[in-house]
Amino acid sequence: MNWLSNLGQFAKIMGQLPRLKEETERMQQRLEQLVVEGDAGAGMVKVRINGRMIVMGCAIAPEALALNDREMLEDLIKAATNQALDKARQALGEETSKLMGGMGLPSGMSLPEME
Repeated sequence: MNWLSNLGQFAKIMGQLPRLKEETERMQQRLEQLVVEGDAGAGMVKVRINGRMIVMGCAIAPEALALNDREMLEDLIKAATNQALDKARQALGEETSKLMGGMGLPSGMSLPEME
């Protein structure tokens, strides 16, 4: 891509900054309401995370506690959390792509507030 097309793309983005800011704020609100769940150990551990990567809850089944295996429980919590984070990142990517596509901007762009 030459510098003229880069300049044109930059001018297009600058012209849409007010709308981009407004749409980004709406997306942030949707992400706060979005909740994904990860689970491990056939559902013995479940972790809920919102679209802003904040852990909303963690549930440990009584049978997982009854095993009295701390190391296994730690691994299940880690696995469930990582699964939920992956789902949240995927949802964030989809929301960002929708936002960028809806504004005619390149979908590969990242938003500073979202990193």
